[in-house]
Amino acid sequence: MLILSRRPGEEIVIDGNIRLKIIAVKGSQVRIGIRAPSQIRVDRKEVHDGRAEQDLAPPSNSEK
Repeated sequence: MLILSRRPGEEIVIDGNIRLKIIAVKGSQVRIGIRAPSQIRVDRKEVHDGRAEQDLAPPSNSEK
């Protein structure tokens, strides 16, 4: 894991086309802006985990 220190207004660039910008830091909360190509899905981890669970669930019988 790479750990970086950034201040509000500073950015991190991933693979040349994904940008993470630190918007604000207030106490233990950090606001991050993410700019990525539209074909790249960006989710919070809990949303990502929920999607993964749905993908693994067997199809219900109500879908015919």
